[in-house]
Amino acid sequence: MRAFTQLLILADGRFPSGGHAHSGGLEAAVHQRRVHNETDLEAFLRGRLRTAGLVGAAFAAAACARPSTMDELEAELDARTPSPAQRLAARRQGRSLIRAAQVVWPGEHVARAARTKVSQPIALGVVADAADVTPGEAALISAYHSISGPASAAVRLLGLDPYRVHGLLAALGNECDEVAREAAAFTRGPAADLPAASAPLLDISAEDHAAWEVRLFAS
Repeated sequence: MRAFTQLLILADGRFPSGGHAHSGGLEAAVHQRRVHNETDLEAFLRGRLRTAGLVGAAFAAAACARPSTMDELEAELDARTPSPAQRLAARRQGRSLIRAAQVVWPGEHVARAARTKVSQPIALGVVADAADVTPGEAALISAYHSISGPASAAVRLLGLDPYRVHGLLAALGNECDEVAREAAAFTRGPAADLPAASAPLLDISAEDHAAWEVRLFAS
């Protein structure tokens, strides 16, 4: 039986992949007064899960299923990420994740990902493959990270009760599982057919956020 510890390590928010430095667009949303409280946060998380979360999970699953195609997947993901700021943030997170993986799960594809500087969803899939995690599990990790990161940031940005925020994450659990299953189903088709769910406001906000002189999070 494969060691599920690998799955737990990769899914752990304390894994040194750089995610703690990013709010997933929440800092800009708070600054623009679109997110004030738990109700607003729930709407933000649900919207992010169904757009950027779905896309990231699908690409993570595809990279896990066929890590040798990481260059093609990276090009397709770039085409779905119109914001230069978001592309830069994704590559920085990907670099941090691959750096950790080079120590924890070194291998041919991980080394190649380090040379090509892949984005976070692609890096997650490549590392998941190296850790013997399935594509479906990689999709689930990615989907969960797409909401857990902003949820954690909300505690710092809005001073929300961390117990209630984690209760909100638990309430979104079934929806997160559903998005992960939908994302994993795309691994059977060509890269060009991977989802392209858009979130224009996240793209616009990312560009605005990148121009701030002072900010708490990198994105």
